[in-house]
Amino acid sequence: MEASVYRLFLLFFFCSYALHQTMSQPFIGVNYGQTADNLPPPSATAKLLQSTTIQKVRLYGSDPAIIKALANTGIEIVIGTGDVPGLASDPSFARSWVETNVVPYYPASKITLIDVGNEATTFGDRNFMLQLLPAMKNVQSALEAASLDGKIKVSTVHTMSILSQSDPPSAGVFASDHADILKGLLEFNRETGSPFAVNPYPFFAYQSDPRPETLAFCLFQPNPGRVDANSKIKYMNMFDAQVDAVYSALSSFGFKDVEIVVAETGWPYKGDPDEVGATIENAKAYNKNLIAHLKSMVGTPLMPGKVIETYLFALYDENLKPGKGSERAFGLFKPDLTMTYDIGLTKTTNQTSMAPQSPRLPPAAAPTSQTLPAPPQMILPSPTSPSDKNSGQTDVHNSTPRSASLAHLCSSLSVPSMMLFVSVMYALII
Repeated sequence: MEASVYRLFLLFFFCSYALHQTMSQPFIGVNYGQTADNLPPPSATAKLLQSTTIQKVRLYGSDPAIIKALANTGIEIVIGTGDVPGLASDPSFARSWVETNVVPYYPASKITLIDVGNEATTFGDRNFMLQLLPAMKNVQSALEAASLDGKIKVSTVHTMSILSQSDPPSAGVFASDHADILKGLLEFNRETGSPFAVNPYPFFAYQSDPRPETLAFCLFQPNPGRVDANSKIKYMNMFDAQVDAVYSALSSFGFKDVEIVVAETGWPYKGDPDEVGATIENAKAYNKNLIAHLKSMVGTPLMPGKVIETYLFALYDENLKPGKGSERAFGLFKPDLTMTYDIGLTKTTNQTSMAPQSPRLPPAAAPTSQTLPAPPQMILPSPTSPSDKNSGQTDVHNSTPRSASLAHLCSSLSVPSMMLFVSVMYALII
């Protein structure tokens, strides 16, 4: 009887955890760019975000109006710095920046990460890239002086062009001309516990290989898969392959313990005539299936069971961005706060009123030496239906269907179905 109660407790715990993950989606964020002249006020955006399951927002700067608007919402905020050379050359400037852009707002505004620079390797300016590490160190020291070290991390964001090879994923390696700079940055990431942030875009891979099977591969739709000739792993989607290529590069460099964060990924819903695949149907499929993939908690083939924190690009279109038409067509929402297309981010009544409580272990439910039965196995079906970011995106593949965990089985159920499932299991066990 004790073993049966213990099994029931485990079942309820996994289902509760899975339901919580399904509701809050704490690993999903969104990029909030402001290169536009038609965006709604920050207060309206804060209310919009609170009506969704999005838990994290990444800013490219440190606009005080936005940071204040997000105060007391519980939404985590990533902010960016502007003057990298100034931060690198003058520790007092870094202290002043933190005192101005962080201290007045924290902790009411839940700032968790500061990005020093953005996609610096695309500039082709080695001197600028060399200033990233001293700038990050000075910002870190400024956080320490404000007693915020450990509460707020410091990092920078990279494009996929930092890889010289990404196909197959197991052979991912960093470009040699960036190796010395990356080594210092990764040592900083490891020492401070900050993430290595990268921007994979399957859309740009498809631009270079616009075959139907490549589109399905990029959109997490049914496809033949692509086998990594070295690892023999069959990848079923481009996102996993790109992330695993980064993981392989980190591993070969001796930094596989550094956490990967996807700072940007997305799909444009329209573009110029030569931008094949930039349609609203494909944008909806990519983002919706990506979220479903993350929610499944299967991870990637090289990082099974590890959900990668991922920021969708983007919250709104940015109508003043230069470049191809797609650059101005990544927005999930329009300036009037309506959805461009629905990918299931809006909170429901069940999600707000039926949040699970932490289960308590019954007194009689102590573990026994008896081996518990393995959870049921189920093969997951494949989900169905800007500028220099293209570099390094073109030659990679992605993810094997895996046996589902019990948590994933529960997370696939609706709230009423899950409660019925637990009740039936209780009756059968007891």
